[in-house]
Amino acid sequence: MVEASYSLGDGPDFVKILIFMFYTYILKSARNSKYYVGYTSSIDGRLKLHNLGKVLATKNYRPWDLFYLEQFNTEKEAINRERQIKFWKSRSMIEKLKF
Repeated sequence: MVEASYSLGDGPDFVKILIFMFYTYILKSARNSKYYVGYTSSIDGRLKLHNLGKVLATKNYRPWDLFYLEQFNTEKEAINRERQIKFWKSRSMIEKLKF
């Protein structure tokens, strides 16, 4: 989330705008090199949850490293990209995405 303030003239009034960015991410398990694809609006918080074992699908493969990240303006775009990557079901296609 990004916070921005804008002035509306000469007075003390201002408008705060919260801008949410969304991310599609790929994690790689340091334990067995498995990949996990997901999306979030808080990449740091989400990675922390994965590494604390709070995400059922990934808790047995900890620790996780961020392998790939894409930023989007809308949640819908991030979800669509996540689905596209998951549809590939191809390790070699995922590995071509490396930063």
